[in-house]
Amino acid sequence: MAEQQINPVTKQILELGPPMLFFVAYLYMRDETYSFGGTDYSGFIVAAAIFVPILLASMAILWKLTGKLSRMQVFTIVMVVLFGGLTVWFNDEKFFKMKTTLVYGLFAVILGIGLLQGRSYLAWIMAEFLPMTDEGWMKLTWRLTLFFAGLAAANEIVWRTMSTDAWVKIETFGFPILMFLFLWGQILTLQRYLIDEEAGEN
Repeated sequence: MAEQQINPVTKQILELGPPMLFFVAYLYMRDETYSFGGTDYSGFIVAAAIFVPILLASMAILWKLTGKLSRMQVFTIVMVVLFGGLTVWFNDEKFFKMKTTLVYGLFAVILGIGLLQGRSYLAWIMAEFLPMTDEGWMKLTWRLTLFFAGLAAANEIVWRTMSTDAWVKIETFGFPILMFLFLWGQILTLQRYLIDEEAGEN
């Protein structure tokens, strides 16, 4: 199925809506204990369980509207389903918190493997959306690899040393804001490596 364009606002709602709903559900449920099948679950674990089908529904709608999901989105879905399931199965919130470390860590590892091979896997994923020279892609890939590794380390520190409240807020707002600022900074600093396709055609 060919990729179709949709309203950017709709796309943002579908991508950012599930984490925001998880945040709201957690705030509402955090002080409660819920019993299912004779087992007590904290509000955090119930909110995590609710987050999984919400994310799946959101990504299904996005796929239906655009005809495509990125490899990163598919990978994130798999990780959320896997660690969300482990969280509920073992009734242990650390699995859901570790998910963020593994997602960022695996991104860093995958990009790092490409760099060791002298390649930019990032360019393979995003070159059609952001035309840039090979040198520019290599610079961005190096920076993003280190950034993802830093986020993975930061998540480990946060969930192991801070409260669940602090982790939820940083996971929902802190890391996405850092990602936005980082990518915005890269766009500004890598301008000279961008390729003007129209100029090239002329």
